[in-house]
Amino acid sequence: MGYSLDFGWLADATGAIARGAATTILLIAVTTLAGTFLSILGAAGRRNGPLLLKRAIGVYVEIIRNTPFLVQLFFIFFGLPSIGIRLDPVLAAMLAMTLNMAAYTIEVVGAGLDAVPRGQTEAALALGLRPRQVFVKIVLPQALKVIFPALTSQIVIMMLESAVVSQIAVRELTYEADMLQARTFRAFETYFVVTMVYLVLSMGLRRLLVSGGRR
Repeated sequence: MGYSLDFGWLADATGAIARGAATTILLIAVTTLAGTFLSILGAAGRRNGPLLLKRAIGVYVEIIRNTPFLVQLFFIFFGLPSIGIRLDPVLAAMLAMTLNMAAYTIEVVGAGLDAVPRGQTEAALALGLRPRQVFVKIVLPQALKVIFPALTSQIVIMMLESAVVSQIAVRELTYEADMLQARTFRAFETYFVVTMVYLVLSMGLRRLLVSGGRR
């Protein structure tokens, strides 16, 4: 039994695919900014904070890194309403993605902080800089430069994992693909096109991050 490829439906589906891709880009943009910020705070707290804070961050990292992202997403979207916290699907997706990414990048940022020679911190303190100034102006920029390739890879991985949020009806790229194949009955063509879109997004995101890191 032969199968005839048909991409005729694509002209009418371009708008849906574009909207899905735009939502995916929005999700990863917010996640990158919020997740990186939280990971910097977490890495700093895990190394310089009080013992209770260090343990709390350690527990958070272990819980997130050892449970499926889908379970985390369902807990936030379906579980929190049980205690009166209801979130819009997009907000729930952003929160879940941010918490997931931060747990992984805390370790990445921490490795970068450890790579900065201790002598630079001591020299800066000896010159009269405050600890916060030393961290923000001297230690952090060097740490981010060291971990930038690993951080870039983690951001791209998080973008690909964003496909999971279609399970809570976030109208991102995978959700739109599911709707299109259900209407057209052209699963092969639909997912082939969407795979190519994800490939372009991944390569574009990586190139954007790399070019931004060189500036």
